[in-house]
Amino acid sequence: MSFFIALGLVFIAEMGDKSQLLVLAFAARYPLRVVVPAIFLATLLIHFISASVGHLAGSVLPLFWTQLGAGIAFILFGLWTLRPEREDSDNKPAGMQWGPFLTIAATFFLSELGDKTMLASLTVASQQRSFVAVWLGGTLGMFLADAIALVAGHLLGTRIQPHWIRYGSAAVFILTGIVVLVRLAV
Repeated sequence: MSFFIALGLVFIAEMGDKSQLLVLAFAARYPLRVVVPAIFLATLLIHFISASVGHLAGSVLPLFWTQLGAGIAFILFGLWTLRPEREDSDNKPAGMQWGPFLTIAATFFLSELGDKTMLASLTVASQQRSFVAVWLGGTLGMFLADAIALVAGHLLGTRIQPHWIRYGSAAVFILTGIVVLVRLAV
């Protein structure tokens, strides 16, 4: 169950995120045989870190406090999601001379540090007991969302307005937070 919770929430969090645009840009410039493994490696690392920190917090803090924090965090993620994404050139290392694979992996990793997908994975890991399931579920959720971005960007990019994706993602996060808090109160 932890795997599917992480997969679903991270997948939703990644929809409409700036890193999807980053994936599209890389795919336009580099061969997919380079982009796909680089993105996958960066995704594995970022979710390993977030699941580790979340699992540690969940092990140390009492269940009531981790659930209260998770409920509030999901509502805040929803509100954060409503905020339009902006291009952040500070997250993109300039002039890397590491070759395409390492450039893509490092840039993607750095763009995800502190992002809502990392925080979503961390929050789920603090509530769930299976670190590996959350790590792999979060990794797969993000990777699937970014893989869809490659296809959807070309096919649907002009038909679906980004704000509709943002509103849908925000609603899922806010409702998840409300459900967690209601369960805690009951």
